[in-house]
Amino acid sequence: MATDFDRMAREEAPDAVIITSLQGVVQHWSPGAQVMFGFTSVEAIGHSLQDLIVPADQVEEQSQIRQLIATSGSSSHESLRHKKDRSLMYVDVTGKAVRNAQGFCEFILFCKKDITLLKVHRDAKSLDARFGSLLESTPDGIVLVNAIGRIVLANTEAERLFGYRAKELCGELIECLLPPRFPDVHTRHSSHYMHLPRSRAMGAELELFGLRKDGTEFPVEISLSRLETSEGMMVMSAIRDGSARKKIELALQEKNAELENANLAKDNFLAGMSHELRTPLNAIIGFTGTLLMRLPGPLTVDQDKQLNTIQISARHLLSLINGLLDLAQIESGKVELASETIHCQHILSELAETLGPLATCKGLAFRCEVPTAELTVQTDGRALCQILINLINNAIKFTETGEVVISLSARTTGQQHWIDFCVVDSGVGIRPAEQAKLFQAFSQIDAGSTRRFEGTGLGLYLSQKLTGLLGGELRVASRFGIGSTFTLSLQAA
Repeated sequence: MATDFDRMAREEAPDAVIITSLQGVVQHWSPGAQVMFGFTSVEAIGHSLQDLIVPADQVEEQSQIRQLIATSGSSSHESLRHKKDRSLMYVDVTGKAVRNAQGFCEFILFCKKDITLLKVHRDAKSLDARFGSLLESTPDGIVLVNAIGRIVLANTEAERLFGYRAKELCGELIECLLPPRFPDVHTRHSSHYMHLPRSRAMGAELELFGLRKDGTEFPVEISLSRLETSEGMMVMSAIRDGSARKKIELALQEKNAELENANLAKDNFLAGMSHELRTPLNAIIGFTGTLLMRLPGPLTVDQDKQLNTIQISARHLLSLINGLLDLAQIESGKVELASETIHCQHILSELAETLGPLATCKGLAFRCEVPTAELTVQTDGRALCQILINLINNAIKFTETGEVVISLSARTTGQQHWIDFCVVDSGVGIRPAEQAKLFQAFSQIDAGSTRRFEGTGLGLYLSQKLTGLLGGELRVASRFGIGSTFTLSLQAA
């Protein structure tokens, strides 16, 4: 029996043989076309070839090719096409017009050949000649990927990172370097990235893991950049093994957790030591006061002097301990605030009566200026008093001559109503460069101030912390050698 070579050519040819109408509707779909593109003849015949396999950005080109074939009779070109699963491929397309008896183009015969790997290897040879030496000189793994996600070029470092032999990656899909849980994400990301005219820094946006040839995974840092070449747009990936960085990050996290736990334990310890530390000091101060009042009997001059020294030192030590304990309570989050209506004139007058004598003893003028209209705030009275006491004590401490003035005023900013407590002094003042240190813990203005004025440097730090807890603001305005103004602002009730 004679061999039917015509049937053999139609059915066994590996290339796709497709016949469409002049308008592009499929009339014939060969077995080779089914293998190449994934559509059966039933799925393809009667449908637009454009809708089946032509990418959106190639539609206009496809229309022009049909018109060219209809007029000139034939055409040959390379182009991008996609399969049923939407994966892209490079094809070599030959088209020929099939004319009727009147000479008009009635059908178009297409023969399409998959040249994806051929083009990849052709491009790889060209790119290697131009960029190979440069890529080999870089310390990172470098992978060049074309528009359809195929690896065109990989340097030796990239092959070493992923465990492949030389040139073994050429032509493979980039997804072969990613664990199975990542390819879909990577495919969506890279398809969008191909059209974005920007670079992505090493380690930015995505946290990825690489997949070695032996199936093991490792963390990677990837930097992407677009590369225009005569072979088309490429994406260059600079890849770095992130294992060392991950180990360092994990060690730092563990160390930070240890430090945080230690710091919390310290804060809890100090916050719980309030009674134990204050009680003996209060006893020392109390009994010393009793002796100084000569209730048990008369004192000699030396005894009086020594007891005064004990009392002053104990009070100073109690002040330091109170500051440290208050700080510990704030840092440990154990400060409990009560909201109550505070009459501002009343609280300021009480403080003036209590602290005014300290200024008078130093020979300073002391004034309290309050408006006649009643002003109130809804806040924690104890915390408010502590802030104001710190501010007034500082003003008296750092003022040698002149005056200290405490005042009260109301103002409106936008829709918010504020009450301002101001403490003004004519003291040493603060240089602009040193004002940033004011609200730092354990900080005083300079070494000279530290020697001259006692204290832990916690007062303003604690005041600012408490102000934050009250939802207020604490500001300073100062001129060196002239004086300072500290303003505590709280929202009006």
